[in-house]
Amino acid sequence: MSGRILVVGDVMTDVIVVPEGPIVKGSDRRATVRSHPGGSGANQAVWLGAMAADVVFAARVGQADLALYAGYFRGLNVVPVLAGDTELPSGVLVTIVDGDGERSFLTDRGANLNLGVADLPASLLDDVSMVMVSGYSFFAPGPRAAVRALLAQAQARGIALAVDPASVGFLAETGAAEFLAWTAGADWLFANADEAELLTGLTDYRQQIVALGAHYRNVVVKRGGLGAALGGQAGVRHQLPAPAVTVVDSTGAGDAFAAGFLAALLEGQDEAAAMAAGIAAGARAVQTIGGQPR
Repeated sequence: MSGRILVVGDVMTDVIVVPEGPIVKGSDRRATVRSHPGGSGANQAVWLGAMAADVVFAARVGQADLALYAGYFRGLNVVPVLAGDTELPSGVLVTIVDGDGERSFLTDRGANLNLGVADLPASLLDDVSMVMVSGYSFFAPGPRAAVRALLAQAQARGIALAVDPASVGFLAETGAAEFLAWTAGADWLFANADEAELLTGLTDYRQQIVALGAHYRNVVVKRGGLGAALGGQAGVRHQLPAPAVTVVDSTGAGDAFAAGFLAALLEGQDEAAAMAAGIAAGARAVQTIGGQPR
C-alpha cells in the first residue's frame, strides 16, 4: 500500500497541568502549566507529517484561528483542509498529569462539534489510499453524520479505512454497540486496552482481538508499556513488547502509535515492521510533554 492518507478529527489547544503533588481541594498546589497544539486527529496528522507521509488533515476550528492553524499545519508537512466556525471557538482540552504520567481530561470540543457534511466533500478522497478517523468524530450527531457519509464514499471507492476509538469515557457514554455499528467494516481498528475491554467486555487482549475481528478486518490493541498486538477474527498474528522508557506524559501516545504504524504500512512495510514503527513512535511520545512530536 502506498499513497496519500486523509486524517479527519479534532483540533484542540491542550492545556497540560503537571502538579507537584496531589491537588489540594480549596487551596493551592504548585504546578507546571503549558499550552500545546493538540487534538487526536491533529496529533495523528502532525506525527504522520513528521514521518514524511503524504497527509491531508480535515477539521473545523474557530474562525479567528483559521489562518493560524492553517499555517501551523503547513509548516509541519500537513496539508490542511480547515473550515472556520463563526459560532464556536476552537476546542480546548485541559489535561491533568499525575505522578506516573497518567492523565485526566476536561474537554471543551468547541468548533469540532459543528463539523458537517459541507466540511468533508467527496473531493477530499481524490488520490487518497487511506482515511483515518478519530473516534471523537463519532461522539456528536453532526460530526458523526458527516464522517459516516465520507466513509461510505471512501468504501465505495475501495479506499482503506482506519478508526481509533480515542476516548474510553465518551465510548462509555455512547455505548459499545452503537460505536461498533457506526464503524463496522473498517480495515483497521486501533484501540487501547481500556477501549478494547469496553468494546468487547473481555479483559484478555487475545480474546479482544478475536471479538473485534468480527467487526473489523484488522485489529490492533495498544497495551501501553506492554507493547501491542495485532490480529483479527482468526486470532493474534503479531505482538511486540514496548521498550522501557521514562514516562513523562502519555498524551498522544496512541496517536503517535497509529501514525507510526500507518506511515510504515503506506511505505510498503509489512505488519511486523509497522508494529515496530508504531511502538517506537509511541515510546518517543511519552517521553515529552504534549501530544505532538517535539
